[in-house]
Amino acid sequence: MLILLTFSQNHLDLFTSWDIDTVLKRIDGSHNIWLRCIHFRDRTGTARIIKHFGLNPSRVNMIFNHSPTGIDQDIEDCLLDSYEILTHQIKNQEFEVARGSILVGTNFIITFEITEVKIFTILTNNLQKRTIDFQTWGIDYLFYLIFKDILNNYHTVFDSISRQLDDLEDEVLDNSGDESTYQKIATMRQSTRFGRRNFQSIKLLLSMMNYEDFQWISQPVKALFNQELVHHVDNLWQEYQALRTWMSELMEIQRDNIASKTSERINRLTILSTIFLPITFISGFYGMNFKYMPELEQAWAYPTVVGVMAFIVIGSIMYAKKQRWL
Repeated sequence: MLILLTFSQNHLDLFTSWDIDTVLKRIDGSHNIWLRCIHFRDRTGTARIIKHFGLNPSRVNMIFNHSPTGIDQDIEDCLLDSYEILTHQIKNQEFEVARGSILVGTNFIITFEITEVKIFTILTNNLQKRTIDFQTWGIDYLFYLIFKDILNNYHTVFDSISRQLDDLEDEVLDNSGDESTYQKIATMRQSTRFGRRNFQSIKLLLSMMNYEDFQWISQPVKALFNQELVHHVDNLWQEYQALRTWMSELMEIQRDNIASKTSERINRLTILSTIFLPITFISGFYGMNFKYMPELEQAWAYPTVVGVMAFIVIGSIMYAKKQRWL
């Protein structure tokens, strides 16, 4: 699906279609635009879009190969940023990751969304309700708004992770969890690693903006990035690191719990084996087929031996319980 947002002075025109030609014909080169390509994995169609904006054909491979953030020094036609945004949506017990690419030019932004990014959809709806003069600010201000909403999204993600960790911590500290609890924590920790990549990508972008020849972001918008987002990124990064440490600590505690329960089971089996060891010895002793065993002809022999066995079992169990081994 293609969503075209055309920004004119105090006006936003939104057009949606699946047909590339229809969308491209509506693009006015004199206006700032945002073209969202959602679930659009047609290489030929992507090449036509790239050609329409006068970009190098090699950008198609960069988009499909998920190239990292940066400007190709040999192809200075736009800024390309490939993103991996951690979301609070859960799929197969893992946090979903929204992937895609953002291309920023002189008066356009193109986002290729492998899966629809709800952050972008919410921003689109908000833009329809707000009056922003992009003719004055420039399309790079929209780029700033996109990254601002991406960072705000992480507050929701981290809140969701914290609530889940609170529940898992209760299971771990009450020692009521099992191997599945450990697996939940491990899966959560593994699925949140994409957040690290996203923060590293954003930090790289913020660092690149300080280059003198960075032409895709104007000085006023650079100031907004430096004043509002740099500190925001650092705070979120620290919070992310704290959550990862929390997960590691819970995993370590739960691993100790599992080891303790396993050791307890082994101890109980060992005690039971020890209890029945004398009985096994007595049974084996009287199972020997010797001709001259005087007890065999005594009337009291059988009940006496059974009684001794019962006494050994009961006495051993009582002693083990007294010592809190059972």
